[in-house]
Amino acid sequence: MRLELERASLMRARRRESGEPRQPLPPWLRAELPGGERYREIKRNLRERGLFTVCEEAQCPNIGECWREGTATLMLMGEVCTRTCRFCAVKFDRAPPPLDSEEPQKAAEQVAVMGLDYVVMTSVNRDDLQDGGAAHLRACVEAVRARNPPTLVEVLMPDFEGRAGDVATVVAGGPHVYAHNVETVERLTPRVRDRRASFAQSLGTLAAARAAAPQVVTKSSIMIGLGETDAEVRAALRALREVDCDAVTLGQYLRPSPWHHEVVRFAEPAEFDAWAEEARGLGFRFVASGPLVRSSYKAGELYLRGIVKDRA
Repeated sequence: MRLELERASLMRARRRESGEPRQPLPPWLRAELPGGERYREIKRNLRERGLFTVCEEAQCPNIGECWREGTATLMLMGEVCTRTCRFCAVKFDRAPPPLDSEEPQKAAEQVAVMGLDYVVMTSVNRDDLQDGGAAHLRACVEAVRARNPPTLVEVLMPDFEGRAGDVATVVAGGPHVYAHNVETVERLTPRVRDRRASFAQSLGTLAAARAAAPQVVTKSSIMIGLGETDAEVRAALRALREVDCDAVTLGQYLRPSPWHHEVVRFAEPAEFDAWAEEARGLGFRFVASGPLVRSSYKAGELYLRGIVKDRA
């Protein structure tokens, strides 16, 4: 809890220095502060194994709810990313520390300790590595599956700079769900994401996962509130379906700090309900859409389990 308080204090100080007023959140976006014995236990276990979670690094508003119920999204390959997306709070460095060769086994042990039957594993971008870390990520998936045979594994992966072979390497590890986020609509991608990312490249990543394993469930996510139009969201959803993406999540973008992309607007819950209905009409087999929904939000896991079992 001390780290969270220090981080919040730092953000308040930076906001005062920038002279920017704090943007008030509407009532439907107010989440409970994290806490409780289960939350502290998970955090302690993660730190003891030198593991990180996207829940913390991306400042997810659902961290208290998910951790209290024993769900956490592991972030692999460390806590430092080689990209500087304008929506993301993860630390940046062009030359992050070397990969931890023991991380696959540490991740497998953490899943066992938490007793998960569905785990989400994501990672930072490691463009400094020849394969973007694909072989390491495959080893993590294999280790988790070997140690926890009943556990369903979802991976939320980078784009590997468009290399289909690296996508295939991760898929060969046997994840049940392969996720990669387009994050925003095509027009806003150059402003919101790192220059090495592109909307077309992300679509190609999802297509490569489908080609590598037709049975794998593919998944993506779109943030609302960055300045997109309804027509652009609709076009993004259609583009995802054109590469046979099975599942999509839509959630409200929340600005991590004054140095990140501004929140252009807060969409009301009814708008997210409408997007859910439209996405289902386009043929997505699973849709999670709401102000606090995130790409790895646990609400989707129950239905995704059903899709996975259908394809097994």
